[in-house]
Amino acid sequence: MKNKEDLFELATLAGKLALDKKGEDVVILKIGEVSPSIAEFFVLVTGHTKDHLQAISDYIEENLDGKLTLHHVEGYETGRWVLLDFVDIVVHIMTKEAREYYSLEFIWADAPIHKLGDKDERDQGET
Repeated sequence: MKNKEDLFELATLAGKLALDKKGEDVVILKIGEVSPSIAEFFVLVTGHTKDHLQAISDYIEENLDGKLTLHHVEGYETGRWVLLDFVDIVVHIMTKEAREYYSLEFIWADAPIHKLGDKDERDQGET
């Protein structure tokens, strides 16, 4: 098992990989600080179409291979929400509509959030 700093670095890498594939509104929820039994980090990404979500998912999976073990994938064929479960890090790649509907940031509002952007990174909460 990796330590929290290493896991945060890998979650950040997953987010940056999503940005490389034009994913939007990328955030890392430090879910382990409010519910450690689920995961340490959620990475949330917005994509546009089924193909876009799949491209982001494939790219993250390929580039994290050897760094993290992918335990489970859900939603790859449906095109609304792809979930990549790396156990300590769970990546959620959703359409804008699905992200608004499920509102994970609201559900887990107590979790510190780290926002990633194309031009800047700003931390909202503790690292």
